[in-house]
Amino acid sequence: MRSLLTAAAISLAFTLFLTPVFLRLFRKWGWGQVIRTPENVHNPSHQAKRGTPTMGGTIFIAGTIVGYLVGAYTGNNPPTISGWLVLWMMVGLGAVGFIDDYMKVRSQRSLGLSGWRKIVGQILVLVPFGVVSLNFPNQWGQTPASPFISVFRDVPALSFMALGLIAGWILYLIWVSIIGVATSNSVNLGDGLDGLAAGSGIFVTGAYSLIAFWQFNQACWGGEALSAAAQAACYPTRDPFDLAIVSASFVGALIGFLWWNAPKAKVFMGDVGSMAIGGVIAAMAILTRTELLLILVAGVYVIASGSVILQRLYFKITRGKRLFLMSPLHHHLEMRGWSEITIVVRMWIIAGLLAVSGIGFFYVEWLSQT
Repeated sequence: MRSLLTAAAISLAFTLFLTPVFLRLFRKWGWGQVIRTPENVHNPSHQAKRGTPTMGGTIFIAGTIVGYLVGAYTGNNPPTISGWLVLWMMVGLGAVGFIDDYMKVRSQRSLGLSGWRKIVGQILVLVPFGVVSLNFPNQWGQTPASPFISVFRDVPALSFMALGLIAGWILYLIWVSIIGVATSNSVNLGDGLDGLAAGSGIFVTGAYSLIAFWQFNQACWGGEALSAAAQAACYPTRDPFDLAIVSASFVGALIGFLWWNAPKAKVFMGDVGSMAIGGVIAAMAILTRTELLLILVAGVYVIASGSVILQRLYFKITRGKRLFLMSPLHHHLEMRGWSEITIVVRMWIIAGLLAVSGIGFFYVEWLSQT
């Protein structure tokens, strides 16, 4: 417990107190936000935000790493392969977002990486994650991830390896890539207003920290020596406590960052931040073996990406008509006259309700097994 609390406290202090230092550097380097205003669609004026320091996601990425390592070692819980995998996803997908942000800042246009180039970059991060996650078993044969599709835990009937070793590996890596690309891009779409993505990320990642901690308390220590009843109720997650530590560190870093990112934002996270948040969420879902539960826990981001998909489908089906005034949904609400702070706070409420609902269903499933 000391490791978990220390990690969260250190990362929070890092982003809360050192963000002003980073902002001075960002202004010196010219990392100012580029604002896009479509010519063919009336957009609420965000021009006042032009020039606000961006790429602030680098701050909470650094804060998470510092907090996690300090917390892990001071509490005598050295990092495990599972913790390193979460950091890999955070840093790797954050790096893809950083390249995208830097291209925009350098050219002073809202044209960074093209959609397909961004997806290729994400897959280059996700494939090594998938390969490593099915290796490095512990003394009970538990690997960081599993070759099963999962909801609250692995579904035995849904195994990729049942299709053969080569086909199983290919399908598993495709599955991991779909989760990672969908999650990181959904968070990216949900990052359109001050504090929206960061505040929502606190609820979502916090939920996964609680799930991992519960799995630690109900872990399958002992492997096949456990009774059939105990095996049905316990969780075979490889390093649940370390996952709780790294996610708690990330939550602390987001809370400290939100102090400066809340309306009116002094800094924007940029794609480097939204991609990093998506990477952590995807990694936690895969490594806690709750992949399909992700749809509910991170439902606020599903709403953002879902509204974009619906907008495009409706536009094509109706040959030019729009379902929303603008997508994602939060921009539609802006167009309807909602104030930015009203939209952000209500989206935070929705994020919290969905995250708590996910935890509730997770707990009810455990009760049904005991």
